[in-house]
Formats: sequence, C-alpha cells, structure tokens
Amino acid sequence: MMTPLDMLRAHPFLAGVPEPWLIRLTGYARPVVWHPGHRLFRAGQPAERFWLVRGGEVALDVPVPGRGDVGIEAIGPGGVLGWSWLFPPYRWQFGAVAVRRSTAVEFTAVGVRRLMESDDAFGRQLTTRFMSVVVDRLQAARVRLLDLYGYPTAALPPTG
Repeated sequence: MMTPLDMLRAHPFLAGVPEPWLIRLTGYARPVVWHPGHRLFRAGQPAERFWLVRGGEVALDVPVPGRGDVGIEAIGPGGVLGWSWLFPPYRWQFGAVAVRRSTAVEFTAVGVRRLMESDDAFGRQLTTRFMSVVVDRLQAARVRLLDLYGYPTAALPPTG
C-alpha cells in the first residue's frame, strides 16, 4: 500500500518538487475515493480543498441558464482538480462530479496556503504549476462554450 508521500512522489503534477516540500505537503494530504455520481463541489461554493487525481474520471461542469450543468472537461489519472482555493474569494469557478470510481489525494487548502506563505520559493513553485492548470481549464471552458453557443459557419459574414 502506498503512503501519502509515495502518492505525491508518483503524481506528475509534483514531478521535480524537492523531497522536503513533498514531506511538508503530506501533512495536509489524505487519500480519498469517490463513487460514480458523487458531487465534489458546485460553482460558487467555498473552495477549501484540491485534489491530485490518481485513478478514475471526474467531470468538470459549469451551470448554464436553461441547460443545467454542462460538462466542459474530464479529469483523469495524473490530473489536478481544483485551483479556486488559491485565489480569493476562494469560491469554485466550476463544479465537479465523479464519472467513474475515482481515487485521489485530497489537500486542505488553508494548510497548503500557509505553507506557501511561509516559503516564497515553494509558493512560487506551486503557484506556477497551478497557473498552468488554470490556463488549461479556462481554455477547455472556452472551447466547450464555443461548441455550445458558436455560430454555424454559414451564418458568419464573409471576411476579407
């Protein structure tokens, strides 16, 4: 059985992070399992945790008036779930629900923020890694919303 430290060492998101930082992170980490249909959070709720997905699949969604929760991206093994915990006002920008039985390492956001504040180099390292996740998420949301609301090519005015 893997320890939380082994789980952190094995996750691609933390590749290259110095061992002392991984050890400090384990103080705020625990393994979790979700079953299909389990709702992790909804857009607008307080963001108090984040996860490194180890197995399974979690769908991100966004509430769309008149359409309900619309899927925008699936997060699988090696993925990161949650970045809203890092930026005030600490509210989820999207929702998430387990599609299949999923395993992850869950982190307590307030503790990790404290670690980041106490060590500038560690804080920069994690912030940089999470900003990459933010950019990927927002790009996926943009593409999905264009799929939903984009204009058919024939309806676009001619260019040139």
